[in-house]
Amino acid sequence: MSFLEYRLKTVPTGISKLFYMNWALFLLITAVAALGWLMLYSIAGGDMSTWAEPQMKRYAAGFVIALGVALTPIWFWRDMSVLGYALTFVLLLIVEFFGAVGMGAQRWIDLGFIRLQPSELMKVVLVMALAAYYDWLDDKRISRPLWVLFPVLLIVAPTALVLMQPNLGTSVMMIVAGAAVMFAAGVSWWYFGAVAVLIGGAVSSIFFTRGTAWQFLHDYQYKRIDTFLDPSADPLGAGYNIIQAKIALGSGGWTGKGFMQGTQSRLNFLPEKHTDFIFTTLGEEFGFVGAFSLLVLYVLILLFLIWAALQNKDRFSQLFIIGITVNFFLYIAVNLSMVMGMAPVVGVPLPFLSYGGSVTLVLLLAFGLVQSAIVHRPR
Repeated sequence: MSFLEYRLKTVPTGISKLFYMNWALFLLITAVAALGWLMLYSIAGGDMSTWAEPQMKRYAAGFVIALGVALTPIWFWRDMSVLGYALTFVLLLIVEFFGAVGMGAQRWIDLGFIRLQPSELMKVVLVMALAAYYDWLDDKRISRPLWVLFPVLLIVAPTALVLMQPNLGTSVMMIVAGAAVMFAAGVSWWYFGAVAVLIGGAVSSIFFTRGTAWQFLHDYQYKRIDTFLDPSADPLGAGYNIIQAKIALGSGGWTGKGFMQGTQSRLNFLPEKHTDFIFTTLGEEFGFVGAFSLLVLYVLILLFLIWAALQNKDRFSQLFIIGITVNFFLYIAVNLSMVMGMAPVVGVPLPFLSYGGSVTLVLLLAFGLVQSAIVHRPR
């Protein structure tokens, strides 16, 4: 019996697939999203229509998409991964030439009903393409230079386009998630050691070239680094966001000021309170208890993802889930580090909590693919 025949005989079919889904994972995601709707309602001063209602509608649409994706066999998505990567790469090119501009960055395609951010979609299809590549590649070739070069190009090409938008946070996430898939596939440690040395050199060059005609970063990105190192140097300018975020978090105490009682957010001291800095509003209104409860939900989601990867014997599915797990962790780690002053501000949203259509839909698509891998894994 071939592996395909074995797989077809050992996976559920029809409506029975619904019983094989990890509904606990969907429940945890919905719990985080519901907390996000609550915070968006509070931030808008008790108005549903401003942010909470649109976000709920996007989540509902994304959830339906996720169910449809989950019911479709995972090997179909594996076969579509190259096409998905190519189409998303074309979208990144469209953004470069015709993209909508917002807050000094050109990252979106305005479709009228939603502003699509292709870089968010690339985070998922890049992981899919790498997982499909290593599913196809013979184990003996994994660490050979020629066969390592191709996935590196898969990562570098879209990352370069995203950097040009500019979007440093997303670029870093794509590189780390891609490297995680390569590592999980079995690529030799020596390559990662060499990359670490190159990164060290690049970081040094970033600082040494500052102020020259060939400096590596934009001026505003250098300013973000300065603000990270010393926010008080410009409290009313570049350091304003992070200072206000720390005030909001610290003022929440153990149990917070109460629902809709956050002064920093309600009085508009806190910038980007509905997107990148929404965690500070949660901390101000619900204190340490509320913030810790959110972290518990996130940890449970990550544990379910890790368990799904360990349980799956299909190579593509396993590598894909690992990549999505790393991506999801990076969303959380980068955002929380940013709003607490432990990392420069790079504009990474908090998954399912921050307001945003592209991020919500793409994350639900990713979790739909994870559910497809869970449902259709060989048993």
